[in-house]
Amino acid sequence: MEHALSPATLTELRRPRPYPAVSVLTPTHRREPENAQDPVRLRNVVAEAKKQLEQDPAVTRERRNDVVEQLDQALAEVDLTHAEDGLVIFAAPGEHQVWSLARPVPERVVLSDTFLTRNLVAAQAAERTFWVLSVSSDRVTLWNGGGDRVSEAHVGGFPLTRDRANFDAERQERIGDLPSAFRDEDTRHFLRDADTALARVLRTHDRPLYVTGETAALSLLEEIGTATKDATHIPYGGLAHGTPDAVWQAVRPLIDAEDRRNVDTVARRLEAARGHKVFAAGVDEVRQNAQQGRIQLLAVEENYRAAVRADGGGGHLVPAESGDLDVREDIVDEIVERCLDTGAEVRFVPDGTLGDARGIAGVLRY
Repeated sequence: MEHALSPATLTELRRPRPYPAVSVLTPTHRREPENAQDPVRLRNVVAEAKKQLEQDPAVTRERRNDVVEQLDQALAEVDLTHAEDGLVIFAAPGEHQVWSLARPVPERVVLSDTFLTRNLVAAQAAERTFWVLSVSSDRVTLWNGGGDRVSEAHVGGFPLTRDRANFDAERQERIGDLPSAFRDEDTRHFLRDADTALARVLRTHDRPLYVTGETAALSLLEEIGTATKDATHIPYGGLAHGTPDAVWQAVRPLIDAEDRRNVDTVARRLEAARGHKVFAAGVDEVRQNAQQGRIQLLAVEENYRAAVRADGGGGHLVPAESGDLDVREDIVDEIVERCLDTGAEVRFVPDGTLGDARGIAGVLRY
């Protein structure tokens, strides 16, 4: 299942497909007893997608059979033992993808000529992804961070390793093991290669970067490289060979501190916007400004969801019940995607942070 949404991947997902491009969304659960319902719910929503394909006169038998086969393959790839909060299946003639999201999604089936990406975009924004580079003299590991976890990333040639059997054992015995290794010319070349590989990753997946390692390793990397010049250094060795949990525990205090600073900054900017009359609040007002590309900063409480429908005149949105006719259950994700498309900053903040703004607020450009 897919997790990381790069700009290139998003562009590819948004590419028009031969009709029908099917998007299947369903909420999932991480823990018992709620996750017991997930397999049945998933099978039912996939069955609904097949039913819509069968009933759509615009879908030829050949294409229907193709997409149904893609749906079956996607279903076989789903691993609900590692479920997060939402699941998205994309299927079109000749292709399919399965995405696991750390953000709830509404249950729905959409047939169109493009895939429905708004929920992926919103989940990516909410996760606040980052990289952790863990450096040692014989291994450099890249970790993919987001939400409350990290996992080893297998991109850009990472992890990079070299055989310690080739090290100068007599020299290490004479002047000490780990610190001496970082004065070795072969180690310099190894870390320079790691810096080059990291630079390639950052060009296509630019995120905040944390670097862990012995003090000598961090100093050498800073001396010979350029990709880590803006990174936060954590003088903590052994994590290049460590576990995801060990890496998370090392970086978590910095992540938490950065999150608190971001929340304080968002609160100050929203308060200033009120004074300058460039403030919007509530899903209807924010959505209208987002559609016009006027949002400079969008703030959303982490668990804020809103089901709405058009009021029938004036283009305004009014509250609706989930399952109502013409309900838009993922309007918040739609707003997030639109704001990101128009160059706005999007910040997710803890529930209750926005007070009378009712879960969502924005700073306007004009």
